Amino acid sequence: MADFATSDSPAVQVQLDRLTLLSPGADILGLERITRLLDRLGNPEHDLPPVFHVAGTNGKGSTCAYLRAAVEASGQVAHVFTSPHLVRFNERIRIAGRLISDEMLAALLAEVLDVADGIGPSFFEVTTAAALLAFARTPADVCIVEVGLGGRLDATNVIARPVICGIAQLGVDHQAFLGDTIEDIAAEKAGIAKPGVPIATLHYPAGVANRIGSVIQDVGALWLVKGGAWDAAAYQNRLHYRDAAGKLDLPLPGLAGGHQAMNAGLAVAMLRHQQAISVPASALRAAMGWAEWPARLQHLHEGELTALLPPGAELWLDGGHNPAAARAIGEFFRTRLTADRPFHIILGLLENKDASGFLQALGEMRAHIHAVPVPGHAHHAPDRLAGLAMASGFAGTAAADPRAALSAIAADSGNGPPPMILIAGSLYLAGRVLAENGTIPD
Repeated sequence: MADFATSDSPAVQVQLDRLTLLSPGADILGLERITRLLDRLGNPEHDLPPVFHVAGTNGKGSTCAYLRAAVEASGQVAHVFTSPHLVRFNERIRIAGRLISDEMLAALLAEVLDVADGIGPSFFEVTTAAALLAFARTPADVCIVEVGLGGRLDATNVIARPVICGIAQLGVDHQAFLGDTIEDIAAEKAGIAKPGVPIATLHYPAGVANRIGSVIQDVGALWLVKGGAWDAAAYQNRLHYRDAAGKLDLPLPGLAGGHQAMNAGLAVAMLRHQQAISVPASALRAAMGWAEWPARLQHLHEGELTALLPPGAELWLDGGHNPAAARAIGEFFRTRLTADRPFHIILGLLENKDASGFLQALGEMRAHIHAVPVPGHAHHAPDRLAGLAMASGFAGTAAADPRAALSAIAADSGNGPPPMILIAGSLYLAGRVLAENGTIPD
């Protein structure tokens, strides 16, 4: 799909413009184009440091963040490939602990595009090839690679021998590409499994687990399922982990939301069930607080947008855009809200997202939905989205943008309890909010 990426670097923007002209107008999953492209580039995917490969509907980026934090806490360095970016395209490629520079990014994109004639690679395939080139040419202890879409036919699945794979939370999303049922989607995610390679997963309902197990068995991978080969649970303000090697008493994750305990547990399981690098328990403990993953229940403490709000107000940001993410959001805020405190959700959703499903999954709470557009992308019209909010039992109004919604909320606050506000629904919207607030990821 079109990414509409831009850059403040003229050199990078030239390559992004080339990429926009080259790429197909719609995503067509498959490994044929990326395989041909990498072959022309000398197959950098064969020369990578040990790879941790992570799939999932929700939580895979957070799992990658915990993996990176643990590796760095142990004194080692990691390459990281994630998507999408929030503000700067460079966020997708972290080389030995640092975001890729504009100079290197421009050069790598040019190198990939120069050999792409006749292949017609997608935006994501070119980005993947550039990342793999960077990772193959720069020393590091590990590569942490997040699947872009699905798993089986995702461009990152050209990596034939990861040291371990992981699958985070599963839900219904991207049905046009992955199937209409959660079982079909699970099978696509499980397609990252490789013969003889361990693959750690969470615990899933029986139908989903059976489908995943069938795929893993057919491939000949080693299935490490939560509740079997490993387990983790959050209680008494700690994260308790156990596997055959022993038990760990860890701090709760610093990333907000109860669901983060399982993302962190999955990362620990992946690190404990591979032999390529050694990560001591002390580094696993440190990782719980070190991990950072912007726009995932991120509390914005200061900035240009937060300055619009009255004293005591809280502003949160989350890029969740499917019902599973909405359930996690609802659970988090229900534990924080008091009966007298106003709660506002500034919501912008892409046109291909299930708006009614998202709203219903938030659950029962008193909230005012301020529907906004997602500039530059096909989105649910704010008036229609506000109507869907009211049909789901919320108050609903349309606003021109998050700034206008925040100004209206501040004006209506009066002398009452300070409001709690969440901006949610799209990572593209989240990126614009971070840029406008002056809190750009680094």
